[in-house]
Amino acid sequence: MVGRGEDGDPAPLSKADFEALARFRFGIRRYLRFSEEVVRRHGLTPQQYQLLLALKGFPARDWATVRELAERLQLRHHSVVELVDRAQKQDLVGRTAHPDDARAVRVVLTAAGEEILGRLASLHRAELSRMAAVLSPPDWHPPG
Repeated sequence: MVGRGEDGDPAPLSKADFEALARFRFGIRRYLRFSEEVVRRHGLTPQQYQLLLALKGFPARDWATVRELAERLQLRHHSVVELVDRAQKQDLVGRTAHPDDARAVRVVLTAAGEEILGRLASLHRAELSRMAAVLSPPDWHPPG
């Protein structure tokens, strides 16, 4: 738990806190580098993998709108449209009419998208298991 100083500001970090924060940041970067390399070896860009994962992992349904994907991916709407266009040309995703909103479309995974996502997600899960220790959030220590 992060303590507060007398003035309400966060308590200063100890040397152990800096080490834990640096170790955690290194773990995140190492995992992201692993992810970038493994998806490229399988013929996708990191953004395409994130798109497929966002679709498959969307809560309570098997599709999402471009607006929802933009929020999930933290990208601008037009960037997601371009990403979906490229993924659709590779037969990773498809578009279907949205029954409740004529202005929106549903973006869905294709069978090819499902297959490659399954392989890549398994590799990511295995890597996360190997990296569990360095990807655990820092355990804060009081200064001293």
